Amino acid sequence: MDALDAILGRRTYPPVKLGEPGPDTAALELLIRAAAAAPDHGLLRPFRLILVEGEGRRQLGELFARALAEERPETSQAELEKQRTHPLRVPLVLLVVLCLRPRHPKIPEIEQIASAAAATQNLLLAARALGFEAKWATGFPTESPMVAAGLGLGPNERLLAILYIGTPRVPHEGPPRPRPWEICSRWP
Repeated sequence: MDALDAILGRRTYPPVKLGEPGPDTAALELLIRAAAAAPDHGLLRPFRLILVEGEGRRQLGELFARALAEERPETSQAELEKQRTHPLRVPLVLLVVLCLRPRHPKIPEIEQIASAAAATQNLLLAARALGFEAKWATGFPTESPMVAAGLGLGPNERLLAILYIGTPRVPHEGPPRPRPWEICSRWP
């Protein structure tokens, strides 16, 4: 698949439409290399990845549910169960961790955030190019101090993205995209 096909065909796939197989070791290495190819001014490496597969997916779901129950005690049992089982719906979960270098003399935090986001997009596009699909999720787990602690994140780290990756089981069109001139204007 060429780069434009990967970009223009990318859709956010709901995890319920994904399944086995997940990326093998060679595909995982390509995904990680794609993330590392993101722009990175000053070579700060403002992100790192946490690979979650196999039994780790169950443990991640338990962490999500436990944190939600503790931090938001009013949460319904249905929502707790959703958090608990969400990682089990796909063969691979990749966590993108933003690693900020605060007060860098040349590279502001916004550039570091952009670099980590670009790495995340590279992961999505590489997954598609390799025949997989993915969902970039955020929500409660990315804001939770308990999830951050459970993942061993440092004081200048935060969970930026939860990528659910698998093989498409059913087609998914996704929402319509804007026409080019709806999002682009000329200046002056």
